[in-house]
Amino acid sequence: MSLSLLSILLATPIALLALYGLIRSEEFKGHLTAFPRSNSWGYLLMGISTVWFLYLVKIEDISDFESYKRFMMFGFAGIGIGTTFFVRDLLAARGAAVLMLLVAKLMVDTARWIDTDARLAIVVWAYIMVIAGMWFTISPWRLRDLLFWLAKSDRRLKGALCLLLTWSGFILVLAFSLYRTPSA
Repeated sequence: MSLSLLSILLATPIALLALYGLIRSEEFKGHLTAFPRSNSWGYLLMGISTVWFLYLVKIEDISDFESYKRFMMFGFAGIGIGTTFFVRDLLAARGAAVLMLLVAKLMVDTARWIDTDARLAIVVWAYIMVIAGMWFTISPWRLRDLLFWLAKSDRRLKGALCLLLTWSGFILVLAFSLYRTPSA
């Protein structure tokens, strides 16, 4: 996947979500505060994360783990499925956190070989997602608290949404300009 395409696929949904939040603020607040405890979002995000992680384990070619790969696949599948059914509290927050880590890996892997300093926008974003993903995996209630804190104030929420819209716009500009060069 090219860095341009990845940037478009990441920035477009964020921009659309931010626009939705700015246009329908009250409705968006309801969705925002319901998200961390949503079982349907939790099942979806944990399912995607588990399948994606298992795929990454399957294609990994580190010879030290080759003889253990089958056990690792079963173990990680059990952890993903077990978490989905036995740790339902804040399941969507946990699923979002794991997905942040996987998306960040894809971002860094895609940007690694691009010969422009503009790739650092994606790399820095990825590392911010890694920190957030680890933090929210360890303590998913912090994501819930953050979303509630944002939803508590119209000014705070609109400021955060404007920041997301600006950031996604910046990434889209990079996607259609610097990331479209032959080296990218």
